[in-house]
Amino acid sequence: MTTNPNPQSGSPDKEPASEAQAAQNALGNTERADTTTTEKTPEPKPSLGRLFLDNLWAANTFTVTLLSLVLAIVVGAVLMIVSDPDVLHTYSYITARPSDAFRSSWTLVSEAYANLFKGSIFDPEAFSGWLDGSNGWQAVLAPISETLTYAAPLVFTGLAVALAFRGGLFNIGAQGQATVGVILAALAGFLLPLPPGLHLLVAVLAGALGGAIWGFIPGILKARTGAHEVIITIMLNYVATYFLTWLIVQNGVQDPTRTDAISKAVDTSAQLPRLLGDNLRVHAGILLAVLATWAVAWLLNRSTLGFELRAVGHNPDAARTAGISVTRTFVLIMVIAGVLAGLGGSNMVLGSTASALTPLVVAQIGFDGILVALLGRLKPWGVLLAALLFGALQAGGNRMQSYSGISLELVTVLQALIVIFIAAPALVKAIFQLRAARAARLQTSLAKGW
Repeated sequence: MTTNPNPQSGSPDKEPASEAQAAQNALGNTERADTTTTEKTPEPKPSLGRLFLDNLWAANTFTVTLLSLVLAIVVGAVLMIVSDPDVLHTYSYITARPSDAFRSSWTLVSEAYANLFKGSIFDPEAFSGWLDGSNGWQAVLAPISETLTYAAPLVFTGLAVALAFRGGLFNIGAQGQATVGVILAALAGFLLPLPPGLHLLVAVLAGALGGAIWGFIPGILKARTGAHEVIITIMLNYVATYFLTWLIVQNGVQDPTRTDAISKAVDTSAQLPRLLGDNLRVHAGILLAVLATWAVAWLLNRSTLGFELRAVGHNPDAARTAGISVTRTFVLIMVIAGVLAGLGGSNMVLGSTASALTPLVVAQIGFDGILVALLGRLKPWGVLLAALLFGALQAGGNRMQSYSGISLELVTVLQALIVIFIAAPALVKAIFQLRAARAARLQTSLAKGW
């Protein structure tokens, strides 16, 4: 009987098979490990430039706003062409000489928009004249000065509308609040014999108080009786307008040297100082507008009242359940909105726009404030930028009318078109075939003001 000399070792016939199997198993494990490693390896993150290009043609806020401006400019150009008889005549023989129609259209549109730019932002001819000494630096800054002058009151009324919207209220009464604000500011400006500095402060506070009173009325009625703020504010607009018309012709208010409806002039001690000298109209109201924008942004995003305001705006019932006084919040919203609108009205008579009360002293800054608030997407700093755009359109429109013969009403059409296109992002997306990745998010932000 043969004995295995090495009982602990396996059978010689089975050792080669075991080694081959082990090698095969090791190879399989290695392949599986490689496969697992390959599957778990994360894809490289796209670069910042790639992300920018991917989102550039998406329906985001910036792209929609920019393309809305482009669409408004194009539609405005078409309106210029069809409203000019001479240019329109060239299209009657366009098949014979198409160059005439294209040349005349381009000349009309390019000159009009060039004058719009020169009147609102920068005039190269004035800059060249400053370099060669034919005119002063005031001529270079005149377009910016006019833009800021028109934009200052729009910032206040736009903030008044936007703040109320964020609180769930439709403040259509910024026009009336600005009217009462301009009345009290002017009365304080020419009836109170106060020293400079103090006189200006009192006049500005009087304008804010007038707007606050006119905002308190719809606020308390909404909170206590449930009356709809839209109806109340619209009616109060008429009350304020007719009250201004009646007040101007009263003894002690009307200018004794005039027979038409105009009040006494505001004392120079109550007027906002001009920032760039007497030859340029921009005044300290634009600085107050920037300060008010910062204050409203802080109020909405950093304060307890701002949190309560936004909570009530989203869901009053849920806010009430959480212990927030909806009644008090509604009143505070309208009072603060009235203060802002009243400051906008006081800018019209204490600044450089006018120095006395007239039936049209407030113009349309309250109604334009609604457009500014919508264009700014109900955000404070967005409202400031929108007001600057509207101010530029107004300032440039004056030059466009004088130099190109384009009706000033076209500026109003451009403003309306811009708001229409921005308020309809789906239309802009369809026209330019934008990616739909963020369309829903954009529409939500427009609806909620975030």
